[in-house]
Amino acid sequence: MKRRRGIDEEAEINITPMLDIVFIMLIFFIVTTSFLKEEGLEVSRPAKAPPTESSHQGPIVVRIDQNSVISVNGRILEPRAVQANLERERAEKPSSPLIVAAHPDAETQALVTILDAAEAAEIESVSVATEEP
Repeated sequence: MKRRRGIDEEAEINITPMLDIVFIMLIFFIVTTSFLKEEGLEVSRPAKAPPTESSHQGPIVVRIDQNSVISVNGRILEPRAVQANLERERAEKPSSPLIVAAHPDAETQALVTILDAAEAAEIESVSVATEEP
C-alpha cells in the first residue's frame, strides 16, 4: 500500500540561495565603489570683517564685493593686476599677513585669483574672512 503524505507536514521555504545572492551583490557593490578623497581648499570663514586700518604694521587687506570686484586699499583692481599689487604691498610690509575679506555673494573665481596671486607673491600667511552684507 502506498503511503500518502499527511496534510500535517509543513512545506519549508529554503532561503539559502536568496542569502547567497544578497551577499554576492553586497560584495559586488563594495568592490565597485570608489573611495576617492576629493581635494579642495580648506577655508574657515569667521563672522567678523577684518580691520580697515592701512598702517605699516597692519595686515594687507584685499576686499571682494558682492559683484566680485577686487580692491586693495580702496583701489579697484583688474584680476590680472592683483599679483603685481600684492608684490608691491609685500615689499612695503614684508612680515604682514594677507587678509581676504570676501562678500558672501562674491564669485569663488575672484577668491581663487587672489589666492593664486598671493602664492606667486610668496605671501606666507593668508586668511579669508567674510564681510557682513
